[in-house]
Amino acid sequence: MKIKWEKLSEKRYKSGYRKMIRRKYKLPNGKIADYAIVDNGKAVCAVALTKEKKVILLKIYRPGPDKILLELPGGLIESEDTPEKAIRREFLEETGYTGDFELVSTTYEDAYSTMIRYNFVSQNCEKVQEPELEDDEGGAETILLSIDEFKRHLKSGELTDPETGYIGLLHLNLL
Repeated sequence: MKIKWEKLSEKRYKSGYRKMIRRKYKLPNGKIADYAIVDNGKAVCAVALTKEKKVILLKIYRPGPDKILLELPGGLIESEDTPEKAIRREFLEETGYTGDFELVSTTYEDAYSTMIRYNFVSQNCEKVQEPELEDDEGGAETILLSIDEFKRHLKSGELTDPETGYIGLLHLNLL
């Protein structure tokens, strides 16, 4: 059975600071449906290990869940960046660390977003400067966890990019 959705229209708009797309489709059963799609673009995220095999995370407040979370470093890819340039920049700005980065895979954010996430691993990370945080990252701090502590955190459901965490650990043969 072939699934055929026909895109009837597409309109871009902003909702707060989010870019959105309103898409109207004719579904296979002939009904018409509207979807609000978050237009995030492309992003990068990394599971990064220090030379001592500690996982580098950010402790940061996030308004969606309205709480402080431990997150993997990453961010959006700017138009002039390659994914590798973006992860190196974001990682250095957020944590002050650099390392040997390797692209492992790409994943979709979810079914109602345009985001494609480039998942990296990095090894042999070392701190080379103090973080240079953006306004919405204010108060964030760099946290180092053992691999076992990170696995427990990953399983807790409190990580916003769990696919990067699992893919990274799997790639590094640490699951």
